[in-house]
Amino acid sequence: MAHSAIAKVSVGFPVTNDSYVKASTFKTNNISFGGKSWTPAYTLDLKAKNVEVRKQLVVCMSVQQAATRKVSVSPLELENATGPPLHLYKNKEPYTATIVSVERLVGPKAPGETCHIVIDHGGNVPYWEGQSYGVIPPGENPKKPGSPHNVRLYSIASTRYGDYFDGKTATLCVRRALYYDPETGKEDPEKKGVCSNFLCNAKPGDKVQITGPSGKVMLLPEDDPNATHIMIATGTGVAPFRGYLRRMFMEDVPPFKFNGLAWLFLGVANSDSLLYDEEFSKYLQDFPDNFRYDKALSREQKNKKGGKMYVQDKIEEYSDELFKLLDHGAHIYFCGLKGMMPGIQDTLKKVAEERGENWDEKLAQLKKNKQWHVENEVVVLHVEGRFCYVELALLNGISAI
Repeated sequence: MAHSAIAKVSVGFPVTNDSYVKASTFKTNNISFGGKSWTPAYTLDLKAKNVEVRKQLVVCMSVQQAATRKVSVSPLELENATGPPLHLYKNKEPYTATIVSVERLVGPKAPGETCHIVIDHGGNVPYWEGQSYGVIPPGENPKKPGSPHNVRLYSIASTRYGDYFDGKTATLCVRRALYYDPETGKEDPEKKGVCSNFLCNAKPGDKVQITGPSGKVMLLPEDDPNATHIMIATGTGVAPFRGYLRRMFMEDVPPFKFNGLAWLFLGVANSDSLLYDEEFSKYLQDFPDNFRYDKALSREQKNKKGGKMYVQDKIEEYSDELFKLLDHGAHIYFCGLKGMMPGIQDTLKKVAEERGENWDEKLAQLKKNKQWHVENEVVVLHVEGRFCYVELALLNGISAI
């Protein structure tokens, strides 16, 4: 890094023991230049009966310092569990959590809207990176009068310490459901996904019913801090990987000192659709030996055949290197729309054959070695009269709209 100008990153230090670190601490738009300064920031006090705004002091430190001094987290007792917490709250007895904040993640040219939603669970619904929460939207299930809505499952996009590093929040990355008229092919603004719109429209202080946590397939293996982790995501499938990367590069977690390679492939429509790009770009700047970041922008980039660039095209571009990493024990993760998997599987099979390998046998070996981690969303088509809509759902059949 050049030393002619020192970039500053705002980092919150609590005035009282229960204050929160400012949510936007690590966003690039908080970087400033010049001398050290103290500025006021404000956070929500969700412990009070009425939601209040609390003032705290924010100190600026240089990017160089930030790169070497990670954020302290607590309580470290969250590291003591011998296994992941599972199903602490079930559908019939969910936990009532509180919305802390809802923020639009994508730019104006992105198709659709995706939101970053922070939920306060008070430390009562702990989870591990790679797990999911269920959300029960308010209201009555139209198919079962008198009964609540079905639970929707969302991958958690934060580490076990949450965005405020205190173990009391969880973050969801939610895209509003899209509905289309099958005759015109146009989006129908009159019909909206129940849960995704409830979450994206929520305000600080609103209550939300959550269940879980659930899932063990996408847990981050931490027995080898020097391991390689290849993460392949489309859209909001990047959620669990954001949690992995914060744990690897942002947080000071004494039991886990990552010194391996994390390689993220993210496929979205265009630059405005990129999710958490500022965080990932900062890791690339601060940890160039431990992090790689490749984007597939289908509406802006072309693959080698001149067609749209999808994530499987990026995989093919680096296929030889990826296969060598897998041969040496790398973990590979997939999360996103199920529609990405056939293309990825075809690409991997093609590459394997070019290398003189049998892909089916190689895949079976990767699964046996616990190197293969897949959590997809499936596309379900619903028809209601002359309307149909796309519902995103995780493989276990719990919808995510």
